[in-house]
Amino acid sequence: MPRPIWSGAISFGLVTIPIKVISATENRNINFHQVHLDDMARVRTKKVCDIDGQTLDWDDIGRGYEVSKDTIVEVTDAELDSMPLPTAKAIEIVAFVPVDSIDPIRVGAGYYLQADGQVAAKPYTLLRQALERSSKVAVAKFAWHNRERLGLLRVVDRAIALHAMHWDDEIRSPETLAPKAVELTDDEVDAAIQLLETMARDDINDYTDHYREAVEEMLTAKAEHRRPKPVEGEAPQEDGKVVDLMAALTASMESARAARGETGDATVHDLPKKRAAKKAPAKKTAAKKTAAKKATAKKTPGRKPRSA
Repeated sequence: MPRPIWSGAISFGLVTIPIKVISATENRNINFHQVHLDDMARVRTKKVCDIDGQTLDWDDIGRGYEVSKDTIVEVTDAELDSMPLPTAKAIEIVAFVPVDSIDPIRVGAGYYLQADGQVAAKPYTLLRQALERSSKVAVAKFAWHNRERLGLLRVVDRAIALHAMHWDDEIRSPETLAPKAVELTDDEVDAAIQLLETMARDDINDYTDHYREAVEEMLTAKAEHRRPKPVEGEAPQEDGKVVDLMAALTASMESARAARGETGDATVHDLPKKRAAKKAPAKKTAAKKTAAKKATAKKTPGRKPRSA
């Protein structure tokens, strides 16, 4: 278990729960160094003053805010520490809301909250069970790194997890990103829904990072002075190519069924919809128009009725 990255307390109403914050994820990225290609020596990053070119140590570096192009004011740690921040050592729950009311795009990094000592066991369990039985999540405010943040508390197995959240004004509007209006047939939408059902799963626990595995194999092969094993993968699709949606959907369903071990060709069929009932009035109207045309033709001498 990793070391705690923060300690404080959860508070809601008059209840206080001492907790420690444990990172819920770990970084599995493969990190590279910058090197000088001639001799493979490491390239270091230096902190250099813009005015005199002097290389600086961390003790020589402070914090400043650019008020205007030519004016920077210094801000000290002591000044920031003196700011009123009631959530500095507490995760203060401000509301309990249905989980469906939280837009997933607002949810960020996740952490586990560990009860800190036996005194925290009972109120910790109380909050966890209250969240479970109410099917709600808690919205809280907390402060890390001299900044107040918004958080979400939810139950994961028998633990309480904390997710950092974005404030409302940090979410960009997606209105300008939507494509222009296009026409889709009912058959295309039905086929997409069938593909969705074919690819439906109960969990996503068995996916792996094949790219990272391939990079690790390449690095191991280089270190062992051998050629890396060939990597299997699908050929990338051509950009800008016009796609036959129905053909692509049918082929995708066949591929998904094959991956699940199902046999037989995938066929696109009409899904039962209330839409069929809505088409009935249109047929009656067409029949009425045809009957009206025939009646008119009978009343008009020498005029033959048109075929419907």
